[in-house]
Parts: sequence; C-alpha cells; structure tokens
Amino acid sequence: MPLAGMLSDYGHTIQGHLFPWLEEELGPLGQHHRRFVTVIEIVRLESFAHHWPGLPGRPPSDRAALARAFVAKAVFKLPTTEMLIERVGWDKTLRRLCGWSRPGDVPSPSTFSRAFAEFASSELPARVHETLIERAFEHRLVGHISRDATAIEARETPHKPPVPETPKRKPGRPRKGEERPRETRRLERQEAMSLKEMLADLPRHCAVGTKRNAKGHKTSWIGYKLHLDVADGDIPISCLLTSASLHDSQAAIPLASMTAPRVTNLYDLMDSAYDAPEIKAMSRALGHVPIIDVNPRTPGRQQDIATEAKARRRAGYRRVEDVRYNERSAAERVNDRIKDDFGGETVRVRGHEKVMCHLMFGILALTVEQLFRLLP
Repeated sequence: MPLAGMLSDYGHTIQGHLFPWLEEELGPLGQHHRRFVTVIEIVRLESFAHHWPGLPGRPPSDRAALARAFVAKAVFKLPTTEMLIERVGWDKTLRRLCGWSRPGDVPSPSTFSRAFAEFASSELPARVHETLIERAFEHRLVGHISRDATAIEARETPHKPPVPETPKRKPGRPRKGEERPRETRRLERQEAMSLKEMLADLPRHCAVGTKRNAKGHKTSWIGYKLHLDVADGDIPISCLLTSASLHDSQAAIPLASMTAPRVTNLYDLMDSAYDAPEIKAMSRALGHVPIIDVNPRTPGRQQDIATEAKARRRAGYRRVEDVRYNERSAAERVNDRIKDDFGGETVRVRGHEKVMCHLMFGILALTVEQLFRLLP
C-alpha cells in the first residue's frame, strides 16, 4: 500500500475510533498520551518482543509492556528509568496504555534494567524502525537523503585503545627506487568490504570527540557520535552509533549501504566533511547524485571558493546544486529534535549497545511523528 494510503488508514482508525474508545475507557487523553498511543499503534512492539510461555520457574514480565514503557520514556521526555516507574505508578492512563492494570503490576527497577539489556542486545528498537521504514517507503521515491553526525554525551570514562606499534624506518627521503609501505585508509578498505565487515571495523567505544561548531569554535565532549541518514520530511532512515573520535566521513559508506535497501532516493546531500572520492564513487555506484560541499584543504583554495561565491551573489546566480543542498538542513533539524524532545541529551546508560537502544526508542517515536506530518 502507498505511504499516503497507509498513513491515512492509520490516521482514520486512530483518531476516528481508537481515541474516542480510549477516552471512554480511561478518561481524557493528554497530548503526550495521544502521541504515545499513535506510536505504539503504528509500530506494534508486541510483534517483535519475545515471549516464552510455559517455561519452568517464575514467568517473566511482559516484555511488550516493558518495551512500550521505554517508548513512553522517550515521548514523555523522562530522563531516568526511576522517573518512568514513578510516572507509570501514578498516571493511570499511561499505566493502562503500557499494559498494567494496577500499580502493583508495574515491575521493579531491576526488571526494567534486565529487560532494557535484552532489548539492547537484540537491537529491538532498531529492528522495529527498519521494518517501519521499509513498509512506509516500499513504493515511494525519495528526493534527497541528508547525511550528518551529531555528538552524544555519555557519563562514561573514555577508553584509550592501545597504540599499534609501527615499524621504525630511516629518517629522511627514501632512496631512488625505494617504495615504503603505505597504510591503507579506512575509506579504501571499505570499498571491498561487506556491510557487516564495515560495521565491525568502526570503533564503538566511549571516546573524546572534537568538532567545530557553527561559529567556528572547537568543542569537545566525552561519549559517542550518532550518524544519521534523513529523508525529505525530516524522517530518519538509517542510524549508526560510533566512537566520538571517529571522523564523519568514515561512517558514510556503511550508512549508505544501510539506507540503499530501505529506500530509493535520487540525491545524497553531505557537508564538506564528506568530500572524499571514495564517498562520491559509492554514491554514484548506488545510482545517486552526490551533492557534497567542497572541502578547501588549502588556504588558497578557500579564498578562491569565497571569491567565486561572492561573485555569484552579486550576479544573482544560484546553481541548481546549491538550491538542492539547502535541503540538507533536514538532518540538522532531526539532530536537534532527538536531543531536545526525545532523550538525546539525557543518556544515563553505559556501553555502546545500551546507548544505541536508548537513542533508537526516541528515533522510533520521532519517525512515527514525522510520518504522520506528511498527511494533508
């Protein structure tokens, strides 16, 4: 079914039938309750959460209810799991929507912690998000994919990997005819790797990251870096979490390999950090048109670019590529919304798997919200 038809059917069912029935059963629904209902009705977490009935011993807590609770944590902007348990305890409507009838049915904090570890190891929210994107964009052509990365601060001690020993060589220039071995760059290695091999090659430990902000000043943080592919309409398509110290360009080819089976797009939009021949070649190999801002690697080249841009402005001339490149702001808006509205700035868990799981619950909720904004 086309995207518009699928969203229209869901919107008619949720707003025309589900909301009135829930208000009759549970009472008035607040804005956050309605957003939460929309997310869980679309993604159907119970289809992905494992449940093993009939096993010996005490039956485990309902994993689908716990998964819905973690979605509520992102939608209601609750910084900690303790605040989530407290909210579910006194908010009867939210508790019933998650799947618990009485306050005594809400599991303990340790059960929440074990369930979250299971969701992180099984990549539950990432699998749900991938299925949602494939279903929503099955017969839809996307104009632009905007690629960007953002800092994710974590409360961890940065890991310092051991420095590999390099063979000593004689100082000075090589002799005539002598060829010294050159280390292969990651972008060059990725050309012959599978997606699984590329992901395994990326660093995932907590590290110190540094980048320039919009004003040109260097900023540093401890934690990770979230890499995103965003479609028109501010819809996250693919996500990667790496060490904060990894350069943005190193995750471009794996991210493009993840996005290609999910959606069909025409243009890849990237800033100057992705200006590399291997990235452009990968984009063209996928049948896309790469539009990447030029990285002036020398002061002279930087001055030439600035002079040319000034001359274009005076002449009132705008290239088609420049107009399309402006659509890349979609990735920046998604980065801001993840941090401001869906828990990206309140990471309280540790380790790559759990940090990614925490972020993906928020990205899942954001994706559903942005899909529904496509409705007329």
